[in-house]
Amino acid sequence: MKFYKILFINSMIFGTLLSISSFSWFSMWMGLEINLLSIIPLLNSSKNIYPSEAAIKYFITQAMASSIIMLAIILYLNILEFIPQDSKIYLNIMMNSGLMIKLGAAPFHFWFPEVMEGLNWNFCLIMLTWQKIAPMILIMNNIYFNMFTYTVIITCSLISGIQGINQISLRKILTYSSINHIGWMLASMLYSHSIWFLYFLIYSIISINIILIFNSMNIFYLKQLINTMNYNKLLKMLFSLNFLSLGGLPPFLGFLPKWLTINYLINNNLYILSTILIISTLVTLYFYLRITFNSLMMYSSENLNHNFKMNNFVIIFNLISISGLIMCTFILNF
Repeated sequence: MKFYKILFINSMIFGTLLSISSFSWFSMWMGLEINLLSIIPLLNSSKNIYPSEAAIKYFITQAMASSIIMLAIILYLNILEFIPQDSKIYLNIMMNSGLMIKLGAAPFHFWFPEVMEGLNWNFCLIMLTWQKIAPMILIMNNIYFNMFTYTVIITCSLISGIQGINQISLRKILTYSSINHIGWMLASMLYSHSIWFLYFLIYSIISINIILIFNSMNIFYLKQLINTMNYNKLLKMLFSLNFLSLGGLPPFLGFLPKWLTINYLINNNLYILSTILIISTLVTLYFYLRITFNSLMMYSSENLNHNFKMNNFVIIFNLISISGLIMCTFILNF
């Protein structure tokens, strides 16, 4: 790895850690800026498909979000004593809007699929996992249950289901899946930070599994997936089970955080919100099942002469993910 990449990856990690551990809004904003300025040179790598386009789209939207956050911070610090108590909610909405643009939550998701389409799988993984940590934790510290939050959660779940159905690009399918999970995470952090942490951890594990498989086979579209899966039965099975886990089907690890989130929402009398989340997840589960059915059943001719070998690390990591719910059940029962 080149020296400049090591430098920028370290400063990207430092920016996130500074942001989530800061005591003031200004140092929080500074951490977000360090993170942004560190990832732009990394996105401009020749290994990406459209490096300049992805980098400039990401930079413009993130800079706009940073300016909204900075304006909200200035208003917080300067006119807080001059405005009535009821008006403080508007500053809170302004701050959260900037953070949700950074996060890629609907209806502020306009940049997310476009940027993801120009990246290779390694950078897609960074976008789906690491880049969500700082905005998520800052929203968690600033979130209140109001109409704005309610609308964002519902919009995330509905838009991701509707727009994900018609996609043939695997990167866009994972992007809309991520937007759906952002809605669930925002709902989980309303009442319990520990459920949000568990949700984010499990989502990251499943995303790493799926992207490791895609990266090892170097595929980006559904047609490539169907053709390549025929060469390895174990790979086909692990891949299908991971997508079912991402959809939140009960025997798999992905079901656990959704189960806990629904439990908390129903205990707090949010029946309509939990119903909308469950129905929209069924729509996303439809296109996950379409992918797995195609790769498992529709095209099942096998080429025995192909010497495709799977990395042992990929197999072990997948087995841990798939058997995770059983392990959690045993651990929590003792």
